[in-house]
Amino acid sequence: MSGGTPVGGGGFMRQRHSQGYASSGDDMEDDASSRSRSFSFSAPGPPGRTWIEMLENVLWLASAAFILYFGDQHSNLIYLLCHDNRIRRLPLYLGMIGIGLNTMIFIYTTILVWSARRFDEKWGLKKWEITSISMLPFATVFGIISFCLFSFALWPIWSFLTLPLLFTLFMACMVVIPYLIFGTLRPQYYDELRTD
Repeated sequence: MSGGTPVGGGGFMRQRHSQGYASSGDDMEDDASSRSRSFSFSAPGPPGRTWIEMLENVLWLASAAFILYFGDQHSNLIYLLCHDNRIRRLPLYLGMIGIGLNTMIFIYTTILVWSARRFDEKWGLKKWEITSISMLPFATVFGIISFCLFSFALWPIWSFLTLPLLFTLFMACMVVIPYLIFGTLRPQYYDELRTD
């Protein structure tokens, strides 16, 4: 079978010399290697998002902004956290330490993954993947403990509304965090070349 003839667009057109190729079921090749590839250059980031996902993100951010701005209807949330005597301070500070530890774990694993991918391009499970996976239970435990401590500390102000309030703030952080990563630490999405 011929390798192909170059055509415009960087692809190859395969030449068929057999008269019965189209009607015969003998050659079941999918012809994927001879099709021209279209490469699009777009900003790095996750693959395309739907409008529903974007609407969800906007709703989480708007809800968090509402919570931060209105607080307890008398003061904003930041002022309350700093000056309100109803808040239990020790659980609040311990929860902040847990969030700080969680943040350090995420920064450490992100930098570890970024530096390892720059220097090691082999296939298989690598040391940085094992380290990242082994840190996951610690991050989960710190997150759950911090959520419980924040709930206990803020319960005197919002009572049962404390749980949805904290969950909304958590989801808003999950929406914002991917956009705070530096450009060099963003994952690269490459089109892998097929060799069939």
